[in-house]
Amino acid sequence: MAQVSHIAVDTREPTRIGFLLVENFTLIALSSALEPLRMANHLSGQNLYDWQLISAMGREVNASGGVRMLTDQLMHSEQEYDYLFVVAGVNVIENAKPEEIRWLKQQARRKTVLGGLCTGPYLLAQARLLDGYSCSAHWECLAALQEEHPLVYCNKNLFSFDRDRITCSGGDVPLHMMVHLISSHHGAPLASAISDMFVCERVRDSHEPQRLRMESHHFASQPKLAEAVQLMEANIEEPIPIVDIAELSGVSRRHLERLFVTYLNCSPSRFYLKLRLERARQLLLQTSSPIVEVATMCGFISAPNFSRSYRKHLGVSPKEERANKRTHTSNIILMEEDVGIVPSNAEQALEIARQEASFGTVEQGVQIDA
Repeated sequence: MAQVSHIAVDTREPTRIGFLLVENFTLIALSSALEPLRMANHLSGQNLYDWQLISAMGREVNASGGVRMLTDQLMHSEQEYDYLFVVAGVNVIENAKPEEIRWLKQQARRKTVLGGLCTGPYLLAQARLLDGYSCSAHWECLAALQEEHPLVYCNKNLFSFDRDRITCSGGDVPLHMMVHLISSHHGAPLASAISDMFVCERVRDSHEPQRLRMESHHFASQPKLAEAVQLMEANIEEPIPIVDIAELSGVSRRHLERLFVTYLNCSPSRFYLKLRLERARQLLLQTSSPIVEVATMCGFISAPNFSRSYRKHLGVSPKEERANKRTHTSNIILMEEDVGIVPSNAEQALEIARQEASFGTVEQGVQIDA
């Protein structure tokens, strides 16, 4: 491997960073956040960053892929941090522990800069530590976060820096967030060198949208179609008539219908219904809101109307959807207790994934016929 010249940086005490690992955290989010710190030390030839992995109880925490991560500290440790990030992932609502919430509040009183990766911001919100702050989180938990914590200013950005809070969506986005943080600490040359070492074509900006649907070639070449879809996504609870969407998008209704059929293979009204049912499924699986409230949140005129539509297009009723979630949770417990069954990591990960709103959406998600 070629020798890498050290990057000149200011000498100072290392920045202390803690990562609280929540059960079934996403490993890619953790590694994407850790590696830029390691590379900053490597390229500078200095100990710019110290980091520790923290757990609520015991030394091992399971990642969503079944990998068991050995942590450095229990969260009752008196160790102080400059930054503390909550790393979560699958089924965050059920995996969050009350003692984790209490400990985060203690850290906030110490004036620690708090952050969350992937679905980690949900725990900060549960601790009331994001009230009045801008917040980015993985899109799959945004619906629950918005409904349960109206004082949190949720956005759809990749990541957010707001005073003493840093929140971030999932995947490899923590890498881009950390490069921005390192740049603010030690300058752009070091940040650029880290990006080069990871063969990162560019460091993404915080305000870029996290979901790439609007970046597809269909929407890039058809701005009117993209505008119509954005209007739909922004108006789930009170759906806008299709004729008004067409007018706001600057096209006739007939032209809008042609765009949807040509590029999305369905009518505007069917696509709008798909978006509302997607949101409904997220709320059913991620919140404890009554079904009648979920119906209202997703623009249905009544609970019976919502149930009929849900069953027609997803094959189960809203009540059955929630019952299925509880059944899958019980199955995981049974597999662990039954000594005669030793599921593989992949099988365990699949059982856990069944509880998530996005499970099976690529092949058998909300399919709305034209």
